[in-house]
Amino acid sequence: MKQNKLTALWTTLVVSLFAVPVSVFAQKNITPQKMADAIFAVIESDRTVYTRNVVNRLQNEEEVLTAEEHWQEEQALPLPAQMLRMGAERVNEKDAGFTYALLSLWPINKQNKPKTELEKKGLEHAAKNGKNFYGEEKLGKKTYFTAVYPDVAVSEACVKCHNEHIDTPRKDFKLGDVMGGVVIRIPLD
Repeated sequence: MKQNKLTALWTTLVVSLFAVPVSVFAQKNITPQKMADAIFAVIESDRTVYTRNVVNRLQNEEEVLTAEEHWQEEQALPLPAQMLRMGAERVNEKDAGFTYALLSLWPINKQNKPKTELEKKGLEHAAKNGKNFYGEEKLGKKTYFTAVYPDVAVSEACVKCHNEHIDTPRKDFKLGDVMGGVVIRIPLD
């Protein structure tokens, strides 16, 4: 899969900052929640900057380039959700000690729906309260700290894309609405 330079740079930054075993953090009183919160701060900041300063500016303000679902074929920008997914895939390849994903109760792409009860509960909490959700879950033989952070529509590009997409199950998003959640999972074993 082709990775663009922006995705590679973003992923390298995230992994280099957080590719430390959880046991090292425990020795320094850095809890899994603090680690997840720090990882999310980087992800959310980079995603917001990309959405507002690249996608929204080039697509909606200057109208010189669009962000498209089939961005490679269309010679367009990747959608912000695709950038996040590509970064998550790179982090997973590096076995960085955590994983993350963008999920939603109203996914355009059905692979982005919650897969565990904790993910569903966390997404419902984020959608209802606009607040973070934390819990532990056992998947297979491993126990994970799982955090779900609200994914908020930060620009009109987000709202327009979701409301107008042919496969969208929801067409009434507004700027500032919670559209889904970023799920960060850290193994505790």
